[in-house]
Amino acid sequence: MADESLLDDPARLSEVDTEGLLRAGAQAGAQVRSVIEMAEERDLGRALRDFRPRALLLVTRPGHGRAIADLLVALLGPACPVPVVVTDEVPGWVGPLDVVITHTEDPGDRVLAESIGRATRYGATTVLTAPPDGPVAAAGAGKAFLLPPRVPVPPGFAFPRALATGLLAVNMMGLLRTDMGRVADELDKEAEKGHPAHESFVNPAKSLALRLADRVPLLWGLDPAATAVAAHARHVLAAHAGFVCDVGSYADAQTRFALHRAAVHSTSGQGIFDDPDDFAGDPTAMLRVQLLAISSGPAADAAQHMAAETLPGADVLVPAEEVGADEPTRAAVLALRFELAALYLGLAAGTIGGSGRYAPAGV
Repeated sequence: MADESLLDDPARLSEVDTEGLLRAGAQAGAQVRSVIEMAEERDLGRALRDFRPRALLLVTRPGHGRAIADLLVALLGPACPVPVVVTDEVPGWVGPLDVVITHTEDPGDRVLAESIGRATRYGATTVLTAPPDGPVAAAGAGKAFLLPPRVPVPPGFAFPRALATGLLAVNMMGLLRTDMGRVADELDKEAEKGHPAHESFVNPAKSLALRLADRVPLLWGLDPAATAVAAHARHVLAAHAGFVCDVGSYADAQTRFALHRAAVHSTSGQGIFDDPDDFAGDPTAMLRVQLLAISSGPAADAAQHMAAETLPGADVLVPAEEVGADEPTRAAVLALRFELAALYLGLAAGTIGGSGRYAPAGV
């Protein structure tokens, strides 16, 4: 059980957050700026500016890799003029006309080190975010564009840096148009809104944490980018708060008939003024449906309307209504909101903070 009273007690939050995890989460904007600076220093634009590769390879490793790759694929969309390949390892057909983008927080990832070695050996332009020492960095030494962490954060907090690297690279190739400075600014604003000193009714991260506390979240995306953000949300909720979530697109959720039927019952049967004790024997009362939306336009509006009609009591998270900006910026902001919410839940439940913080294996 989470101690929800902790969330509105900044002094106690500071006391239990012994490792400064909330501060680390709030460094998202700074991480993005550090990527922009390092890319300029390493003259990444020289290699990528308006370059149309034969294929763009997004190499995923344990951690944030898959969610970031899926988000980049969603943002590029089906009209992307370059084939995008999501893979765990660099394939043997890689060549000098290809671009490889990858990220790891594990400097000793042997599989990735072999992949980086293969990519650089066959001449592929390789962009890598990784620690500056170890086999991974050594595999790309002098050949890959290595962007090491410049803003110190604990393991597991590198999502903004890795996402910024991918966004910057596809921007340089002319495949996407994103104001990276705006991304950093909006992340700073979101971090300020989620500051521990702000009470839950004006703090979107705390409000989200309270909505999820002691519930089973169903995180369903109304568009591909939102579904990718939902996968990141699942990761941080598991990593920090020990939550188990159902994640997928809303279209896919509708095919899981029993669960969707339970979600409909959950969102239709309990009003905001109802006594939760009246639903103590109803297992569907433990479900919390979160509908995520990143895209805008008529198709996105129609999807939101349809889902809201079917699930009238569901929470609908639409950063476009608060942030505006472009889809990559909205996605980054919503990802940060879930990360801060997961940290608040973890601190309130005792799964992180204090002397007993869980340390991820292999990091």
